[in-house]
Amino acid sequence: MKQAINLIRNAQRGVVFTGAGVSVESSIPPFTGQGGLWNQYDPKFIEIDFFYAQPQRSWEEMKKIFFTCMKEAQPNKAHQVIAQLEKRGGFCGVITQNIDGLHQKAGSQNVQEFHGTIHHMHCLNCGRQYQTKEVSLDALPPRCSCGGVLKPDFVFYGEGIPPAAYQASVEMASQADVMLVVGTAGQVMPACSLPLLAKQHGAKIIEVNTMPSAYTEGVSDLFFQQKATEFFAELEKHL
Repeated sequence: MKQAINLIRNAQRGVVFTGAGVSVESSIPPFTGQGGLWNQYDPKFIEIDFFYAQPQRSWEEMKKIFFTCMKEAQPNKAHQVIAQLEKRGGFCGVITQNIDGLHQKAGSQNVQEFHGTIHHMHCLNCGRQYQTKEVSLDALPPRCSCGGVLKPDFVFYGEGIPPAAYQASVEMASQADVMLVVGTAGQVMPACSLPLLAKQHGAKIIEVNTMPSAYTEGVSDLFFQQKATEFFAELEKHL
């Protein structure tokens, strides 16, 4: 921990890279692994071709599985301390695979949402943008004023990464001198390549995961096998 604190304190271009594990303690289940959503549900409903063909069925599943739990979720200690790192300087922002918006809710300003967000949606017909909180989900699928079907602004299977988020994330990773990797197994492409990119450009990698990941041996310089909230509660004492 002393080594981690020194690296974090002395960082000039620090970056935090987060996955589902950082939000588990906010009662948002992960997609894979123990308690993962895909152990209970077939992810076919968020395949982009399925959505285009059967938007009502897709929306029924999304409302039940995503929108109910994420709407009420609140940031935990990990989100809060990550926001503090940016405010105090030395860390330039967050790259997250999560779509829940909890980093922003905790106060992080520069958040690259690699897989998009659940908090916005757009019309497939005219392209109009909506905030999710403004859209009623009583009738599914929700529709635009033009009559077009609305789609959430997160990445479905079969879709590409949002270009702006991808480019900004690559730049942040390649320029980082310290990267905190938190709550991700390192199995989802292309997001999982970002810590490798940071390592190749000389960054020190501090990993926080409840289980060893694809980064633990060969990529991470320091590995903390514990919950994200526990690590960041301890770190907060030394900031």
